[in-house]
Amino acid sequence: MQTTASPDTPALAVSRLGHRFGSKVALHDVSFTLPVGSFTVLLGLNGAGKTTLFSLITRLYSSRHGSIRLFGHDIDRSPGQALATLGVVFQARTIDLDLTVGQNLHYHAALFGLSRREAGHRIAAELERAGLADREGDVLRKLSGGQLRRVEIARALLHRPRLLLLDEPTVGLDMASRQAMLGHIRRLKQETGLSVLFATHLFDEIQAEDTILLLHKGRLVAEGGVPTLIERSEQPDLPRAFDTLTRLAS
Repeated sequence: MQTTASPDTPALAVSRLGHRFGSKVALHDVSFTLPVGSFTVLLGLNGAGKTTLFSLITRLYSSRHGSIRLFGHDIDRSPGQALATLGVVFQARTIDLDLTVGQNLHYHAALFGLSRREAGHRIAAELERAGLADREGDVLRKLSGGQLRRVEIARALLHRPRLLLLDEPTVGLDMASRQAMLGHIRRLKQETGLSVLFATHLFDEIQAEDTILLLHKGRLVAEGGVPTLIERSEQPDLPRAFDTLTRLAS
């Protein structure tokens, strides 16, 4: 049965989510909601459980405990409707470097049932937005790391999702490329109304107005705006707030 989302339905609602790898607990009792149109940072050190959480949201892993809803669609009961709302950029690249930009994007568009004509229009629009309008015929190996990431973001937006997940998309990029990538993502959010969940372990990628989900050793130990976390920790800045809140939770 199709679920119709009301105006106040969250973009993402995670409830009491848990996951194990054998005897190792990767996520424990994680619950949160993302409002529609929000930019939320999933902050945690490597190994905190960020990628596991993304793998559960995208159904790469099957969750054994808890629930995940995307715009009101339960990911287990209505996976097609739920995942259709989602665009994803994983930390590991998932594009074919021996194909051209256009070939990669057309292949993805075909997976979502877009006609060749419609795919062409959308690809041209997303490459223009990404500043890559003149690179459609280039083999991906010719592109820089930052350009490859922008191709992946363009690909993730072709089916017009409502929530964009980005798992440490700036890993391996130099400072200038990181800043350009972050600017691109934030402009996308402003221009399109996308909801964004952005995973990182780098404090300089966070802005004061962002909402933070602080994940530590598989547990959500704090959430709220940057000023809220700083005030709660009684520290002068976010890095020291992070150290205090994770130490108290350990």
